[in-house]
Amino acid sequence: MMSVTSKSIDFVGKNLVYGGCFSNASFDRYTVRNYAKVNSKGFLGRGHGASNSICCKKRSTQCRVSSIMNIVESTLNGGTQAIQGLTGLDLKNYSETPISSTQLFDVVADDLQMLNKNLQSIVGAENPVLMSAAEQIFSAGGKRMRPALVFLVSRATAELLGLTELTAKHRRLAEIIEMIHTASLIHDDVLDESDLRRGKETVHQLFGTRVAVLAGDFMFAQSSWYLANLENIEVIKLISQVIKDFASGEIKQASSLFDCDVKLDEYLIKSYYKTASLMAASTKGAAIFSGADNIISEKMYEYGKNLGLSFQVVDDILDFTQSAEQLGKPAATDLSKGNLTAPVIFALEKEPKLRDIIESEFSETGSLAEAIELVKGCGGIERAQELAKEKADLAIQSLQCLPQSVFRLALEDMVAYNLQRIA
Repeated sequence: MMSVTSKSIDFVGKNLVYGGCFSNASFDRYTVRNYAKVNSKGFLGRGHGASNSICCKKRSTQCRVSSIMNIVESTLNGGTQAIQGLTGLDLKNYSETPISSTQLFDVVADDLQMLNKNLQSIVGAENPVLMSAAEQIFSAGGKRMRPALVFLVSRATAELLGLTELTAKHRRLAEIIEMIHTASLIHDDVLDESDLRRGKETVHQLFGTRVAVLAGDFMFAQSSWYLANLENIEVIKLISQVIKDFASGEIKQASSLFDCDVKLDEYLIKSYYKTASLMAASTKGAAIFSGADNIISEKMYEYGKNLGLSFQVVDDILDFTQSAEQLGKPAATDLSKGNLTAPVIFALEKEPKLRDIIESEFSETGSLAEAIELVKGCGGIERAQELAKEKADLAIQSLQCLPQSVFRLALEDMVAYNLQRIA
């Protein structure tokens, strides 16, 4: 079994000078994000040399730092060698100014707005029933996190290569990624017999299982067609593997239901197949279309993979700690169906009674509620939190190859935003 080291969330940054201010002084990231909202368009070809200053705080003292524009310029002048940045994130600083999903994607808001407009035309108006089914998912309150990752990595890596704007292939990749993700959600809801998705009725509930399966199939096929038209064999192989991974993940999950001997490594492999594979392909594909070298592309792959794993672990924690109203679906759904996630796997190491309850498939009244309390009471949640933080730290480390910019800050913020959900 993979060992999980207990890492503090209070990571310490390496010394890094920004106009006389060390990196272990915490950025007032709220100020940076607001600054970025106004000035982000200037980071690709417009607005270089701006003289605005950003303040950062070090405990009670404040110091002025030079414009983040100049930080980017100095990095570009130094070639692809990265500015040594933070090796982790201090959630205590983040808790003072919580990150909302809206703030998170401010710097690529225009890109996401364009994506939203294009999605309907990409799915195809000639299939009104399938379009209605897809629209049910598109409009169900998703944050568009995966295409946002494409845009953020695209813009962060474009700076390394001196690109002045995103290419059409960057934008098409983001659209393909969102279509694949949407198709997987439609199929997941059918397989899990879920009635709700983000608080709304699922596609198969509204249109029936037949239409739901066909809608998912159609979107996989349509995304594959657009993928082939990108004419980049490396990206085609990368994204095609994701679709294969989805199926592998579902098979692994179905074959291990109520199996109390499932190992943490097996859980992580399944989580990679079902969640992290798509994120990793999104971030690596974006770097490839920016013309980044193999080292940068692989670092972006590692970032997406570890962010995806951390997100999955956090989702699995929230399945125990949030209400049905907060989740938009019944609580402890995975456990009730025999899908054993990180909190349960850790709890099983300490609580033999939990094994008996699970292997009985909750045949007795009140046994599911008892199992939930056992998971909460014997450290399963806390150890899963450590695992989520460990993967988050690895994701942050992978960003060290990028120059400091609002786009890299947003990628770091995404890691912190995820951990804030369990802070």
